Amino acid sequence: MHLRELSVTDFRSYPSATVALAPGVTVLLGRNGQGKTNLVEAAGYVATLGSHRVAQDAPLVRAGADTAIVRATVVHDGHETLVELEIVPGRANRARVNRSPVGRQREVLGHLRTVLFAPEDLALVKGDPSERRRLLDDLLVARQPRWAGVRADYDKALKQRNALLRQASGLWRAGRRGSGPRLTPGESLEEARASASATLAVFDDQLARIGGALIYARLRLLRDLRPYLATAYRTIADADTLAAATYRSSLRAEVADAIAEGAVPDQEELVGHLLATLEEVRPQEQERGVSLVGPHRDELVLTLGDLPAKGYASHGESWSLALALRLAGFHLLRHDLGTDPVLVLDDVFAELDSGRRRRLAELVADCEQVLVTAAVPDDVPAGLLADGQVLDVVLGSVAPRSPQTQE
Repeated sequence: MHLRELSVTDFRSYPSATVALAPGVTVLLGRNGQGKTNLVEAAGYVATLGSHRVAQDAPLVRAGADTAIVRATVVHDGHETLVELEIVPGRANRARVNRSPVGRQREVLGHLRTVLFAPEDLALVKGDPSERRRLLDDLLVARQPRWAGVRADYDKALKQRNALLRQASGLWRAGRRGSGPRLTPGESLEEARASASATLAVFDDQLARIGGALIYARLRLLRDLRPYLATAYRTIADADTLAAATYRSSLRAEVADAIAEGAVPDQEELVGHLLATLEEVRPQEQERGVSLVGPHRDELVLTLGDLPAKGYASHGESWSLALALRLAGFHLLRHDLGTDPVLVLDDVFAELDSGRRRRLAELVADCEQVLVTAAVPDDVPAGLLADGQVLDVVLGSVAPRSPQTQE
């Protein structure tokens, strides 16, 4: 799989630009602020329908424009596919595949797969648990695009359940804090509580059913990812330290302990465990007005040797571990899909010492397509510059570097 052409209109800093790409290494060179990261961000958006830099779509549209358009021509097994995305902040985005509209934007997922490593990925090691949950879930979607729908369904169910818990919290606290809740005329407190509890039970079933499927998929993914993570870290760091990842579940203790030891209960078991744990924590949820159990409360714990990486790993170790996580995902997708995703290294080499740069360059040498961004040529290993295509990015203009300039 590789990108043959990437085109943007009113995306970030670009009024318009078209970049011809090829298998192998392409290096985008440009000083900070010239727009090189915007291009690989556009490629990542086609693959994931999201940005690695911002949570909302509005910043992706060039100032003064109403919409942005990204087009990508993807070659897979000798066949070309044109994916077009129209980004419309505040409204539903539109998508087309081979000029034909698709019913839902997420139907384009799977036509292009990327694995992107960027400076923001240091948060995979040092940041909040949400960063590591997103890592797992993004890999799930890259592996099988249908999980995008499961994630969306879970988020919707969680939002509805939390809204009910907030709205009904006064019913369950009534009599303990003086002021009573607002009731429907003619309705008793007991009737209101019974109605809220019945509705909550419906949301419990929904949350447990979708959440059980998501946890099961995460656990299977993590089981397959661990060997690649250990190998990638040893290679990048040039150390014998074992890099490992453990799933810390919000389920009741005996189940969570078994999962932490590597157990993968079947999906129906996990649904049952979720329902049982929700029943156990119901008083706390009613008091706090928020859902305390489920995939949204779980954590991926990263360790180096016997110590947790967060808080103990050095800056260099943290970089190596973050990069190893991305490379592990790349190799897992390569194994599962039988083809390479596009590997994107956004301003990565500048953060690494010479040894790590060299080892990373050796690791990516056999990838079908690698997109590299860098501020100056000295940041990129000489072999990648010599063997790959080099493009200069200057104020939104993209042009091949002349042989004289490369010398």
